Amino acid sequence: MKDQIDANIGKFLDPKVTAKGETRATVTLTGIRTLWINTGTLCNIACSHCYIESSPTNDALAYLSADEARAALDDVARAGHPVTEIGFTGGEPFLNPQFPQMIEDALARGHDVLILTNAMKPMMRLAPQEALLRLNAAYPGKLTLRISLDHYAAPAHDAERGAGSFEVSLQGMRWLRDNGFAMAVAGRGFTDEPEDAVRAGYAALFQTEGFDIDAANPGQCVIFPEMDLSAEVPEITTACWGILDKDPGDVMCASSRMLVKRKGEAPSFAACTLLPYDPQFDMGTQTPQIGERVALNHPHCAKFCVLGGASCAA
Repeated sequence: MKDQIDANIGKFLDPKVTAKGETRATVTLTGIRTLWINTGTLCNIACSHCYIESSPTNDALAYLSADEARAALDDVARAGHPVTEIGFTGGEPFLNPQFPQMIEDALARGHDVLILTNAMKPMMRLAPQEALLRLNAAYPGKLTLRISLDHYAAPAHDAERGAGSFEVSLQGMRWLRDNGFAMAVAGRGFTDEPEDAVRAGYAALFQTEGFDIDAANPGQCVIFPEMDLSAEVPEITTACWGILDKDPGDVMCASSRMLVKRKGEAPSFAACTLLPYDPQFDMGTQTPQIGERVALNHPHCAKFCVLGGASCAA
């Protein structure tokens, strides 16, 4: 936090104006198209730079129950949101014992389902495997698993996720490949390589492994910009939309919300998947309403979403 203050001193303090006194940009919710469901922050590994601080001991976001997820799906539908996709994230979703039921509930409503996973041992247990096989057969073309593969080579990936983790994730991906699952990959731009070189590296890996993933397609091979709070970033003003020729409707919080269950609290909605702990992005326990606004009052808003052009959705 001190690094963030040093790099961005005086910035991101007022949700209405920037440090220079200019009007801060906001984003209006046009309707939830992707509803994210955070199954809990517990994870089988502890990555060096996990934005949500997932680990085997962090249960700041408690396990969500299938009933709680189902109630949120009902409420969002009644509110008229044009939901097409349900994204599941964590932590590691497959640690939550009720996760298979959540997947089935989402698929049964006709939604596309995107699961963010490290494809390691929690996914490879017998019960999750049996559920995945059954659901993929029952709802063909509706289920995609996006594997967190930080780099196309083991040394860089393992430096973030632990020795041997690259090979364990590949074993999970091979099982998904052999059983006909749609896969995507989420990588990170944390090396000095240009993006075309990174994509070429992933392309070579996918070809070698026989993974049906197009490394050139940003929807199938997502390269997320680094979320470094120690880096100086500009604040986004209302004038930036025109300067950057960017439509605020394209920013992630215009079309998504994330259901979370903070420890000891009722489930609530966060405006941003990246900021579940920041109270200014807590939208409360009530169903989000079309037209509600989010002030872009965080460095991630600038670097990841507006300037980075990244989105967590498929």
